[in-house]
Amino acid sequence: MYAIVEIAGQQFKVAKDQKVYVHRLQTEEGKKVTFDKVLLLDDNGSVTVGAPVIDGAAVEAKVVKHLKGDKVIVFKKKRRKGYRTKNGHRQALTEIVVEGIIAKGAKKAAPKKEKVAEAPKAKAEPAKKAAAAPKAEPKKASEDLSGKTVAELKEMAKAQGITGISSMKKADLIEALTK
Repeated sequence: MYAIVEIAGQQFKVAKDQKVYVHRLQTEEGKKVTFDKVLLLDDNGSVTVGAPVIDGAAVEAKVVKHLKGDKVIVFKKKRRKGYRTKNGHRQALTEIVVEGIIAKGAKKAAPKKEKVAEAPKAKAEPAKKAAAAPKAEPKKASEDLSGKTVAELKEMAKAQGITGISSMKKADLIEALTK
């Protein structure tokens, strides 16, 4: 059984009891870490691909130690100009050992309550303005469209038979769809 998981912005193919060197994590040595961004899961030939991640899947690992990688020399030179500069770099790494791969039933990290509390307040204010002004209905449709991606807007425009959508930007697509 193996999984492809995103750890610290990079994707790794991991299996149980495997050592992996990743970019420095903010977890103390000896502590356990859970990664819930599992992109692919292979359970003895049964492959599950996420879109983009697999819900309920997670990889549990233990932080072994923090260390620095090998030194990389960066040498720049411009010939016949007398310009030479030498730099070195050692990447901060964390060594982790994968303790297990959970296919289903993993709990996701709860989102911060502050962001959730602020979002309903911001949505409540435009609703009051829309109720007060009767001309706000066409504007409300454009607000709903502004939350969509360009690909979704292009699909909607294609369904309505609008031509020339390949060269349109998001604002142009919204304007064409609200007409």
